[in-house]
Amino acid sequence: MKRNATAVWQGSIKEGNGSITTQSTTLNNTQYSFNSRFAEGVGTNPEELIAAAHAGCFTMKLSANLTEAGFTADKLETKCEINLDPSKGEIVESHLTLTASVPGLTQEKFDELVADAEKNCPISKLLNTTITVDATLG
Repeated sequence: MKRNATAVWQGSIKEGNGSITTQSTTLNNTQYSFNSRFAEGVGTNPEELIAAAHAGCFTMKLSANLTEAGFTADKLETKCEINLDPSKGEIVESHLTLTASVPGLTQEKFDELVADAEKNCPISKLLNTTITVDATLG
């Protein structure tokens, strides 16, 4: 299975701009720029896209873990915050905040399944950074 996206950039780093298109066209010539990355400009940025990918991947992995353990979530909601340190030019952390509603699941089993999802979702394996999770079972 292969997926792709294309980025096009025109101009200098601060005055230029670009667009990103994904294979599915969910993003279709979606704008990105220096301002959308390092300020509050309109458009997306690589870190936001990584956050979306990590939140989605982790949540799906946790759902798979739950299913395999015999549980079905009423709801799993994950927010991912990517921390880019501009002075280092690197992502220094991906922090996941999970709120889960899973009938019949003990806290101990929940913690075990969350830890596995954190470690083993494909995006976690891809990221070379600190990954942390705050998980609440409601």
